[in-house]
Amino acid sequence: MKRLGILLSGRGSNFEAIAANVAAGRIPAEIAVVVSNRAGAPGLAIARDKGLPTVALPSGGFDRETYDVQLRAVLDEAHVDLVCLAGYMRLLSAGFVRAYERRVLNIHPSLLPAFPGLDAQAQALEHGVKIAGCTVHFVDEYLDAGPIVMQAGVDVLDGDTVQSLSARILAEEHRIYSLAIARVLRGQYKIDGRRVISAF
Repeated sequence: MKRLGILLSGRGSNFEAIAANVAAGRIPAEIAVVVSNRAGAPGLAIARDKGLPTVALPSGGFDRETYDVQLRAVLDEAHVDLVCLAGYMRLLSAGFVRAYERRVLNIHPSLLPAFPGLDAQAQALEHGVKIAGCTVHFVDEYLDAGPIVMQAGVDVLDGDTVQSLSARILAEEHRIYSLAIARVLRGQYKIDGRRVISAF
C-alpha cells in the first residue's frame, strides 16, 4: 500500500480531511507519518489522538537546506511515497523538491496562477475578482508554481469578508485535495509540459 507523509504547521484541517478519506478507503494509502515544524501545532496533537506516527521537527535556527535534510531523513525512514503539504508554512528547498520530484502535492487557497503566496483570500477580495477558489498542484522549486492537478471555484459574494470567503474555499479544499491525492496515487494522470491531463 502507498504511504503518505503529511507536513503541517497549524490546525491541520486539511490533514483531518485526508485522514478521514484514508480511513474510508477513498484514498488508496496509509498515513505513514505526520510531521510538523512547530511542536505545538494543533494538527500534530490531532494526529497523535488518531494513533498516527508523528514527528515534531522544530525549524527554528535552521536554514532551509539544513532543515530539509533532516526532514528528508524522517520521510525516508517512514518509506513515504507521496508528500502532502497541509498548511505547511515553510518553503521547501530545491534539494528537497528534486529528491521528491513529482511526489509532493500542495493545496493553495486561490485559483493559481492568481494570488500565490500568503493571504490569497484577502488578495482576491482586494482585486475584486468574482470567482475565487483553491488549487492542488505539484510542488516545484518556485512558490505555488508547479503543474496544476485540480481546481475548484467559489463565487465571491458582495458581502464577503476574508473569513467568510476563506470558510467556503476551505470546504472545497477538503473536498478536492483527497480527490487529487487519490488520482495521483492511482497514476490516473500524465504531465504534458505544464498540463496535468487525466488518464483513466
